[in-house]
Formats: sequence, C-alpha cells, structure tokens
Amino acid sequence: MSNVNMEATNILPILKKKLAFLSGGKDRRSGLILTIPLSSDQTSMEELSATLDYLLSIPSEKCKARGFTVIVDGRKSQWNIVKTVVLMLQNVIPAEVSLVCVVKPDEFWDKKVTHFCFWKEKDRLGFEVILVSANKLTRYIEPCQLTDDFGGSLDYDHSDWLNKRLVFEKFTKESTSLLDELSIINEGDKSSSVDKDKSADCTLLPSFDPETVLQTGHELLSELQQRRFNGSEGGGGGQGGPAWCPMEEELLAQPQVMKLLDSLREQYTRYQELCRQRNKRTQLDEIHAKVMQVVTWLQGPGSELLKTQQAIGDSMRAAQALQQKHEEIESQHSEWFAVYVELNQQIAALLSTGEEEEVAELKALQQQLSDVCYRQAAQLESRQNVLQAAQGFHSTTQELSQQLDGLLGMLCADVAPADGASIQQNLKLLEEKLQTVEAGLASVRQKGALVLEQMCSQPSWSLEETESPPGDPQDNVQQIQSVMEEMQLRKQRCEDMVDVRRLKMLQMVQLFKCEEDALQAVEWLGELLDALLKTHVRLGDDSQETRTMLDKHRKFVDVAQSTYDYGRQLLQATVVLCQSLRCTTRSSGDTLPRLNRVWKQFSVSAEERQQRLELALNFHTAAERVFQQEFVEAESLDEVDSSGKTLLDRLTTPIIFPDGSEQYFGSPSDTAAAAEGVRERLLLVEERRLQLQEASLHNDEEEEEEEVLNGQEARLDVIGEELSEKEEQEEEEEEAGQQDEDLERTTQDC
Repeated sequence: MSNVNMEATNILPILKKKLAFLSGGKDRRSGLILTIPLSSDQTSMEELSATLDYLLSIPSEKCKARGFTVIVDGRKSQWNIVKTVVLMLQNVIPAEVSLVCVVKPDEFWDKKVTHFCFWKEKDRLGFEVILVSANKLTRYIEPCQLTDDFGGSLDYDHSDWLNKRLVFEKFTKESTSLLDELSIINEGDKSSSVDKDKSADCTLLPSFDPETVLQTGHELLSELQQRRFNGSEGGGGGQGGPAWCPMEEELLAQPQVMKLLDSLREQYTRYQELCRQRNKRTQLDEIHAKVMQVVTWLQGPGSELLKTQQAIGDSMRAAQALQQKHEEIESQHSEWFAVYVELNQQIAALLSTGEEEEVAELKALQQQLSDVCYRQAAQLESRQNVLQAAQGFHSTTQELSQQLDGLLGMLCADVAPADGASIQQNLKLLEEKLQTVEAGLASVRQKGALVLEQMCSQPSWSLEETESPPGDPQDNVQQIQSVMEEMQLRKQRCEDMVDVRRLKMLQMVQLFKCEEDALQAVEWLGELLDALLKTHVRLGDDSQETRTMLDKHRKFVDVAQSTYDYGRQLLQATVVLCQSLRCTTRSSGDTLPRLNRVWKQFSVSAEERQQRLELALNFHTAAERVFQQEFVEAESLDEVDSSGKTLLDRLTTPIIFPDGSEQYFGSPSDTAAAAEGVRERLLLVEERRLQLQEASLHNDEEEEEEEVLNGQEARLDVIGEELSEKEEQEEEEEEAGQQDEDLERTTQDC
C-alpha cells in the first residue's frame, strides 16, 4: 500500500527523472491515467516503485476507488522490461488498476508471444492488459485526455507539477507548525491576565512569518481554484480545456489548503488582536511623551531662534549670510517636523481603531501638536519669503548699480570714432544701456515693493500675549526706500548726461555725413568734367541739331553748377558743426580746394564747349542761309567760309586749365569726325561759289574760263580727297555719336 506520509523532497532526484507521472487525464470511467514512459536506458525498478508509491499517495480514496488506467510506453524499451513493469504493477497497485495499455512499437515485437503471455497471466494479474499502437490508443482514451506523446491535446509540464507539489508540501508543513505555535500563544494569553508593564514582544514571535505563510497558501489556493473552475469536475479537462495536474484534480489538496488557511487566519487574527491590545497602551504613552517633547521645543528654543532673526541685510552678501543662518534654523525645525509627521500618522492610525476614551485623548494631542507645528511653519515660511525677496532686491540693486557704473564710464570716455557708422553704433549702444538701466530700475522698484509686502504680511508670533520681537521692522522699510531713492537719483543723473552725449554724437554723425556728401559732390563733379571732355565733342550737322546740343549743354552746366553749390553748402555746414563741437575739420580743408579746382576746370571746359557750339551754330545758320537764297553775294560766301575755318581752327585748339595744364575734347578721331561735317558744308559752299562764278563769267573769254575751271577743279580734287577720308571714318563716327548720346543722357541723370 502507498505511504501517505511521503514527501517529494525525500525522493526529489527520483521524481525529476519522470519515471511515471499523473498527467491529469482521465479514462472513460473517470479513472485517473497513470503514465510510465519507459526509456531506452535500463529503468531502476526500485526508483520506479518509489515513484509509484509517491504518486499513489496523492489522490483521495474516492479517486482511487474509480481505478487507474496505466499507460506503459514501451516504444523505446525492450519487451522483457515492459513485462517486468506490468508484473510489478500487481504488487504496487493491484486493486487500483483497471486497465493497462502497453504502447508497442510498430512491427518490433512478436505479436503472438506478447499477446499470449498477457492473456495467460490475466487471471493472476487481476487487471486487463492490452497491446496497442500509439495511433490507436484513442480507442480507449479520449484524445483530449492524452498528452502530445500519444497524439493527444492535453498539456503536461512535469517540472511545473513537481514545483507545485513542493510548494503544497512546504505550505502544509509550515502552516501546521505555525498553527500549533499560535494556539499555544493565544491560549496562554487567555488563561492568564495581561501584565501592562511587561513587554511580551519576545514571547509573541512564531518560528514562521504568518504573512508569508498566508500569502503562499492564498497563491496556492488561487492556482487550484482557477484550474478547477476552468476544468470539469467529473471527467477532467474537456475538449480544448486546460490540463489537470494530479494535485489539482484530486479533491484532497484544495479542501486541505482551504482548511489550513481558515485555521491559520483565525489564529493569526487572534494573535494580531493580542499584540494590538498589548501595544496600544504603550503606543499611547509613547505618543504623548513625543508630542510634549515636540511642543516644548517649538514653543521654546525654536521660537527664540526665529525671534532673534529679523534683519534683511544691507547687501547681497549680508542677505546670503542671513539666508544661510535661516537654513540652519530650518534644518533644526525639519527634524522636529519629521517627528510631527510620524506622530500624526501614528495618531491617525490609532484613531480608526481606538475606543472612545482613547479617541478623545488622541484628538486632543493631535490638535495641540498641529496648532504649534503649523504656527511655527508659518513663521518659518514667512521669514523665508522675506529673505528671498530681500536677496532678489539686493541682487537686482547690485546689478543696476553695475549697469549705472558702466553707463557712467561710457559717458565719461571721450568720443573719437573714425566714421559716422561707428558713431551710430556707439549711439545705439548708449540707448540700449539706458533702456537696460530703466528696466533695472523698474525691477528694483518691483522687488522692493515685494520685500515691503512680505514684511507687512508676517504672522504674529504666538497666540498668547508676548513681547514684541527685537528689532524694529521700520528700519528695514526705511532702508529699502532709501536704496530705491538713491538708485532713482543715480539714474536721473545718467539720463541728463546721456542727453548731452546724444546731442553731441548726433552732431558728429551729421558732420561725418556732410563731409562724406561733400566728397561725393567732388566725385560727381569730376565725373561730369570727365564726361564733358571725353564725350561732348560733336557739333551737329545743321543749325537745328547744334541748337539742341547747345540747350543740352546749358542744362548739363546747370547740373554741374547745382553739384558745386551743394558741395559748397555741405562744406559750410561742416565748418559750423566743427565750431559747435569745438574741433577742427578733418576733411573739409582738403575737400574745398579739390572742389574749387574741379569746378574751375569744368567752368573753363564748359565755356570752351559753349563757344564752339555757338561758332558751329553761327556757321550752320550762315551756310543754310546761303543755300536757301537764289542770288548770293560773294561777301556772304566769304563770311561762311571764314566762320567755318575759324571753327575748324578752334577744334584743334586745346583747353588750358588755370593750373597751366592742357586738355583736348575727346580723342583725335572724335575731333576729326566733328570737323568732317564742317568740311562737307564748306565744300558745298565752294560749289555754290563755283556756280555763281560760272553764272557771272559766262561771257568771258574761253581761256579765262578754262583757267578758272582748272583752278576750281584742282580745288575740287582736294575736297574730294577729304571726302574719301570721311567715308573711311563713317563707321567710327556713327559709333562715337551713339556714345555721345548715351553719355549725355547719363550726364542729365547725374
């Protein structure tokens, strides 16, 4: 028969070998299935017998009465071992075995021999033995009750099962021992009176922690109930249901765990009540002593420490020192506040379970403690707020003082920038510094108002009548107000100096601007002179064109005159600004001679250009008058010829500047192109002269006529040569004419 007192820990190495196991599956008679997986190695019959003894000690007698179906897996073993195991079952569990299914390997055993042998032993064995292949085992057992080794769907984890058995046995052992100890402690307290002055903590300590044992039992019971609820009580797990471990399926484990848990909870509850009753009075006494200790310190030394600290300091360093001192005081208070928090928690816990007299006592202690602690905490917080506000005020004041010093240093330094851009930069920097100072002063006022507000809102020192704390808060108020007034005066003085410096710097910006614009006027005038000398060369092909060019020239001269006047005005303004700034001009002394020199050169050049245009206008006008008249006098022709030659001579004459230097209008090719138009008209005048001579001498002798004609032809030959040169220069003339128009347009824009 099986030994019901067997423990898994005693044969743990054997059980780990999985020589046999209860998978949790059931046969069609609701009998448990016992599986013996024989391996290819030699199986120890003693270890197998011990395993079977342990497994058969698990199910209840009710489960055993339904009988076992034993599956002997001989697919990896020899026939003689299988036979030995089957015969051994007769000695181990003869009454409990209903059916033995020997799983045979395919075509390896002699079917006749094996069948005959078991058939012959059937009566002696007391149970039926059948040989069946693995795929036909489902004829006798449902697939859902077979593990996957036999093609079934039942999950079984041997390691998990073994761990649960160890937990169950450990819980059973510890809970039984703990129950005995708790019963002794509880009964001993019931039979004897409790000594209030004697601490029984040392006698109330069981060998095992009740909480741990209860937690283990609850977890084990939860696992058992969950698996049992998800399965089926009569036939094990249904199709697709969870697997049944042997200790979970049989009806002994769960009721036993529940019974042990109920007994353990009952005894543990009595034990806890006993401990609470013994400790309640002790806790009350300890709490009362600690409360009085906290109240005494806070109302005595703690309050005195705060009363001696009323100053706010006259500088950032002094305020930081006061803050450090306050932090030390807070640190001392924090230790007592921590005790208060702990006491408050203990009192709250006792209030929920105490009796009426105890509740009244605890509430009185709690109220007294809270009043003192909150009042002291309010004093600490108020002092902390004042110190923080004072530090912010002193810090902002110190920063503003540094900003004012920097602004004053900038104002005291000499202004000697190199150009207007640097002055603008300095002016911008000055304005930014002034804005920073204004913002800093506003911040100082704000921080000062905050300090005054914090000092006025400090709570009273005590609910009882006490003397005023040492030190007069009015001194702190006057100190804050005097600092703000001083900062205001310093800022006002700097503002006045900034106004003076701003005006001076703006005048310097204007001075630099005038000098730069004057130099620009000199450059513009030089460009106009350059354009006049290089591009204003043409004289026009007729009187109309020459008259137009003369008008454009006058406008061009007007532009130059305006530029010169503008430069003179700028230079005059620099003189006035320098006198205002009490400094000598840096550039106007050199700019004025340059301006005058360029203007004189331009004036001479413009005058020469105008005279040439006027000569050209007179020439073209006289020539056109000659061409338009039918009868022309010789004096008119001589006048045209004389003015044309005068004009040609003028084109070859250089311009003499006031400094003695010479300059020609345009390039030689430009001059030749301008003279070509005059020569063409002179040629036409000569032709007209010839016509007049022919008309007047038609009655003269032939020889005189021939001589005149020969002379005239010679003259015509010379003019023809000049015309051929003109044709060679036509392309250059057209290109130069286009350049003249472009430059004249540019000059007008300037």
